[in-house]
Amino acid sequence: MKYEPTHVDLFSGIGGFALAAQWAGFRTVAFCEIDKYCQKVLTKNFMANASGESVATRDNGREEHQPNIGTSLRNFDSSSSPRLFENIFDFDGTVHRGCSLLTGGFPCQPFSVAGKRRGTEDNRHLWPEMLRVINEARPSWVLGENVPGIIPMELDNVLSDLESIGYAARPFVIPACAIDARHRRDRLWIIGRYMGNSDCDGWQERKQTVAPVGHGEAVVSTGNKSAMANSNRDERHGRSSNVQMGWLGRASETPQDNNAAGIEWLTEPDVGRVANGIPHRVDRLKGLGNAIVPQVAYEILREIRKLIP
Repeated sequence: MKYEPTHVDLFSGIGGFALAAQWAGFRTVAFCEIDKYCQKVLTKNFMANASGESVATRDNGREEHQPNIGTSLRNFDSSSSPRLFENIFDFDGTVHRGCSLLTGGFPCQPFSVAGKRRGTEDNRHLWPEMLRVINEARPSWVLGENVPGIIPMELDNVLSDLESIGYAARPFVIPACAIDARHRRDRLWIIGRYMGNSDCDGWQERKQTVAPVGHGEAVVSTGNKSAMANSNRDERHGRSSNVQMGWLGRASETPQDNNAAGIEWLTEPDVGRVANGIPHRVDRLKGLGNAIVPQVAYEILREIRKLIP
């Protein structure tokens, strides 16, 4: 039986990290998400459940309808459905101690320029809870995501927190346009690797990896390679990238399959952003607004997967 490293997903939203993890070869074993609509999305698309039963045993033994969102999501094993936990404060990381990967886009509202930027004084500042779960679970790898506004406010503390429990951590600013999406969407990605009691400094190089972002450009560092991503769509038109995909829901088995087929990003997702009468329209827009771009996460997780025996 093929080995699949395990993945725990905190602040799961509509499942962007889980989809990227699936593409990269990880098996998601647990979600944690408090939003009721997002819980329904995770249950429908990823067979997540709060009861601990497999999806095939629910509803009088009838397997629930699987959405038409590509073969990738239908590959989840229904006999070992991921558990869905509602509250991060009640999440026991020791249950998943030794998992391969833990991800989490911890709430960005305390640091977003669109808000009041109260930082650690905001009651939505949940990094301490994510840190607690990391310390309890001790995953081999951690991938966190937040807005760039966290950099001057709290990034140093986040990196120091990870170091204090044995993780070497490196931050990257990567925009969505780095994988040819037709919007900027700068995000800070924090990669942590468990080093135990060994020296963490050699893996970090913080100043070299948090690149200045301005005037449509951002340095994307991956290993020994750097790429320049430019958000000017006219300049980028016709250029190929490592990942060219349709929108989530039109994806094939993996991003490579879509790239091989020559599929490029569509101008707009099939959600009807400005249409009235769409069921759960507010919830859908909120879910999209809080979601990560899974194709960016995939590029990171693909490299991490190569380092897991």
